[in-house]
Amino acid sequence: MLKLNIVRIIMVLTIAGFVASGCKSGNKLNKTQKGAIIGAAGGAVVGAGVGKAARNTVLGAIIGATVGGVTGGIIGKQMDKEAKEIAQIPGAEVKRVGEGINVTFESGVLFGVDQATINPSAQSKIKDLATVFAKYPDSYILIEGHTDASGSAEHNLALSEQRAKAVAAYLQAQSVIGSRIKTAWYGESQPKVTNDTEANKAQNRRVEFAIYANEALIEKAKKETAGAQ
Repeated sequence: MLKLNIVRIIMVLTIAGFVASGCKSGNKLNKTQKGAIIGAAGGAVVGAGVGKAARNTVLGAIIGATVGGVTGGIIGKQMDKEAKEIAQIPGAEVKRVGEGINVTFESGVLFGVDQATINPSAQSKIKDLATVFAKYPDSYILIEGHTDASGSAEHNLALSEQRAKAVAAYLQAQSVIGSRIKTAWYGESQPKVTNDTEANKAQNRRVEFAIYANEALIEKAKKETAGAQ
């Protein structure tokens, strides 16, 4: 984490240096040039975190899909809009990460204890999520299931699989195209916090989403980038 912070500081200072030198020399940077500098810096910061971000986690999926530069900035603007709409859904914890979105629901919001059937009160939340996904169709959706450390590792792995697939199936039932959806499950192996208190266990029992650009959105952003140059 310390190394990542150091890299972040260096990149911020580098950006400031580029912008300052451009102003002093009388050559004002246009929006495209500024975006390219900032995008490159963002890519370097993200890259610094790749080593510790497992490729099969939501963070790894978003980092792996990073485009960077002005094109990445255009993708990020769409993700900003989508994230704001998802944040209106009760129980959804939404974080913007690079050029993607990380959404987390505690399992208790969606499922009964030791159950993998989405409870009636949660169905409306998934329907609202599907509505947002339909509005922004050019993205992939990775759904991950996680549990706390209660029970056997085998049971927890199976439960996390069932829950991830249950959410995926419900989204598809709401007309979210299946080719957009990917699922993964990790049981108790990827806790957010230690499993030493009931409050912490509740955080570890969760379903997480990674939302990131698909090829169609990347191509659209590239075309928009070319048109702005």
